[in-house]
Amino acid sequence: MIRARRETLGEHALIRGDCLSVMRRMPIGSVDVVVTSPPYNLGLAYRSYKDSLSEESYLDWMELICQKIARVLKEDGSFFLNIAGSSAQPWLPFELMVRLRGIFVLQNHISWVKSIAIGEVTHGHFKPVNSLRYVNRNHEHIFHLTKQGAVELDRLGAGVPFTDKSNIHRRQHQEDRRCRGDTWFIPYETVRSRHARYSHPGIFPVALPERCIRLHGLRPDMMVLDPFMGTGTTLIAAEALKVRSIGIEADTTYVRFARKRLRAMIEQGQEADV
Repeated sequence: MIRARRETLGEHALIRGDCLSVMRRMPIGSVDVVVTSPPYNLGLAYRSYKDSLSEESYLDWMELICQKIARVLKEDGSFFLNIAGSSAQPWLPFELMVRLRGIFVLQNHISWVKSIAIGEVTHGHFKPVNSLRYVNRNHEHIFHLTKQGAVELDRLGAGVPFTDKSNIHRRQHQEDRRCRGDTWFIPYETVRSRHARYSHPGIFPVALPERCIRLHGLRPDMMVLDPFMGTGTTLIAAEALKVRSIGIEADTTYVRFARKRLRAMIEQGQEADV
């Protein structure tokens, strides 16, 4: 049993502990947005978590966690779940979505494209797969889950400018901005060592949680939660957007990395304000 320990940095709370235990004690309906990327059960080398449960045990565990997320999420809140399968386990994300139909509505399904070939040119991070059976997996899922399926989003807040500017007047848009759609190209930043990844096997780019929060819509006094904080990427995104956040992480070393990253960003912002 992990005894929870909480510390505060600026507008953000970092909690070392088991997310199930911590969320059981959080106030009901206290969170506006959840952005998280749990372990995928693909055998990745986490420091203190065995990422190789049986499929049934993993789905049971994730269903229980999502029940607790539903408890702390506001009625008009958004839950962005980043998860992926593998070539050998392609059904896992969809099996989980079937399990969650009794808890959430799948309001949007977004494909996070990490690498794409346009013509003969590859853009983004390409991870080779040594296989004669499978093509490379260049995307992951972002499932946007809500309680009723009726949450109004800030589509333009997470949008993009028009390439053809004539569309602004011709389609009677109020500004040079359109919906980004359900495919998001967000490449990884290139890292050349495990140390540069903060010794964590599954870091996602800051742009991913930032875009999720923007899509939900920035609101006064909003709260963002990441129950699998890892090295604090969601909290970094929250700080960039000047919204409050809570991160929960069971591994002490990852919490230390998250604290270091967040403190550096807050201090950098304070220096810029001087």
